[in-house]
Amino acid sequence: MTTVDESVKGERSLARRIGDSVRGGVLQFVLLLVGALWLIPTIGLLLSSLRSPEDMAASGWWKVLSEPSQLTFKSYSSLLENSDITQSLVNTALITVPATLLVIVIGSLTGYAFAWMEFPGRDWWFLVVVGLLVVPVQLALVPIAKLFGDLGIFGSLIGVILFHVGFGLPFAVFLLRNFFAEIPRELLEAARLDGAGELRLFVRVVMPLGAPAIASLGIFQFLWVWNDMLVALIFTDTDSQPITVALQTQVRQFGNNVDVLGPGAFISMVIPLAVFFAFQRQFVSGVMAGAVK
Repeated sequence: MTTVDESVKGERSLARRIGDSVRGGVLQFVLLLVGALWLIPTIGLLLSSLRSPEDMAASGWWKVLSEPSQLTFKSYSSLLENSDITQSLVNTALITVPATLLVIVIGSLTGYAFAWMEFPGRDWWFLVVVGLLVVPVQLALVPIAKLFGDLGIFGSLIGVILFHVGFGLPFAVFLLRNFFAEIPRELLEAARLDGAGELRLFVRVVMPLGAPAIASLGIFQFLWVWNDMLVALIFTDTDSQPITVALQTQVRQFGNNVDVLGPGAFISMVIPLAVFFAFQRQFVSGVMAGAVK
């Protein structure tokens, strides 16, 4: 009887293994299909950016697959000769990098203070920060524009950076405070017994342990600021406009400079993709850590 049960159990386990392998193969096929469909627009934009304006007007980007001789870097040469596009790329970097770093630094310090430091009204102040998460950007555009005008920074890079920092900090503080609060108290107490002050404790212990969450925050903030157009349209002028506004301006003159739209759009898209894939492992670790905790 035992032998029969064991054989049946073995057959079932074999059938289960076959079923699991089939389901796994189907799942992998579906994921590969979704990934391929997601990449089609990106590939199409890349191939379009490598075609001449005449070829783009005559046929779709898939024509390159049968006529690879259409590929040329002439459009990228035209892009580099367009001072508006090149300056807008520089402006985008000058806006995105400081806005991301400031949010990470200030958000990390504030999150640590809310998680492990005692001060009057700490919980109430944290509730205020959480409440700021629901404030829409559109609600603050007019009063902040008036404030920046009074301060003389409306239309400058500093104004755009401050706006992004202000609206990025509530989410940063909320995310990092919750992550830092999960650090074992015993670890922090041991560091204090060894003579570590709050600043040294933050730099040597909290920051390394919070690296996954900080990387996730940095990716979110970088992508949001780099791809922003609403704030840039309102708070920048011709000299400080980022790539999103510059491309929108070029679209208005589509007939004259179609050769720079494809390369400009591809560059503006591939840079945040490169940043995401560069920190992909830390991003996944941070998301998984937050899900488990």
